[in-house]
Amino acid sequence: MKQRPFPRHRGRSLQNNATRRRFLQASAATVGGVLLSNCRPPISDVQSDSDASTTDSTNAASDTLHVYTWSGYTDDAMISRFTQETGIKVVVDLYDSNESMLARMQAGGGDAYSVIYPSEYMVQEMMDLDMLAPMDKSKLQNLDGVFFDQWQNPVYDPGNQHSLPFSWGTTGLLYNTSLVTPPLDDWNYLWDYAEQLDKRMILLDDIRETMGAVLKSLGYPLNSTDPTEIEQAYQRLLELKPYLANFQSFGYEDQILGGDLWVTMSYSSEAIPLTLEDDALEYIVPKSGATLWTDTLVIPKSAPNVDAAYQWINYLFQPEVAKLAVENLFFATPLKSAYDILPDDLKQNKNLFPPEDVLAKCEGLAPVDEATELYEQYWTEITST
Repeated sequence: MKQRPFPRHRGRSLQNNATRRRFLQASAATVGGVLLSNCRPPISDVQSDSDASTTDSTNAASDTLHVYTWSGYTDDAMISRFTQETGIKVVVDLYDSNESMLARMQAGGGDAYSVIYPSEYMVQEMMDLDMLAPMDKSKLQNLDGVFFDQWQNPVYDPGNQHSLPFSWGTTGLLYNTSLVTPPLDDWNYLWDYAEQLDKRMILLDDIRETMGAVLKSLGYPLNSTDPTEIEQAYQRLLELKPYLANFQSFGYEDQILGGDLWVTMSYSSEAIPLTLEDDALEYIVPKSGATLWTDTLVIPKSAPNVDAAYQWINYLFQPEVAKLAVENLFFATPLKSAYDILPDDLKQNKNLFPPEDVLAKCEGLAPVDEATELYEQYWTEITST
């Protein structure tokens, strides 16, 4: 299913290729008056999750927008231009997982934030906890009918009443075709060829993604809540663990490019730029199915600066800004207006925009309700031993 690299990207250093959790840090263009720098300058007013405790509602002034997001979803040039256009200062705090973000919000440490970027299943959890404000469509510019059908009425938030889709992609397997034989085609391959792949493969450091992949390998639903099925997935993952190099979601680029790793479980937006760097690397969506993920924009009920939140969202949904994210970061966009102005090589890339028969095998992550504790228990046992 591989779409060969685009000539203009060939040979570009991966240090200048952004990935799913490094949004707009490598962007370079002047588009519709929006200048995005290519030098990845240090982001001012950005705090990691460990430092975010210093942010609270007492310092959320009316001329300041506090954003809580994944690492790399903003950069200095993007923020600077927004501030120039609106007069609103942007302060960004970072989280490394949906679960850590939710825990902070539940602990009362998130009252300053006016925009958050949860994934689809976390949108459902936050809605169930009554944490999200309804989207005021009258404050959104030109978004009527702008999303592709799948995101017009998503199962995680019917009618996009509390969230707006921002980016999407798949989770699959990236592997070195010159080192892995026969060709990899499904999750079961990891178990069938475990000795050959010993310490040459990694799975994501993500409880729901990795457990979901193991469930799919057993023929079970990605979002199973059946204790027997979840236990079987746990036992199957325990079988594979001695052969894994690590559980790792990011920072493995040099290892797979250098041949130390042969197979990595990867987000599509992480994998695609690597396939452009090395012809031997191939990304697949396993034939038994995988995750179709969506990251969104939401406004919490505790947001202190709602007007600024809508200005930020409208800014991000400008077609040229969204197009630039696809071109530099290999996120798929849910915006028709952005997709329509993409170059043909991107539109036709099957890793970026998979065909319908591939998407039909994918599922979105959903809350597992009472089974959450069981997932967490098994994951702790797997990763702590």
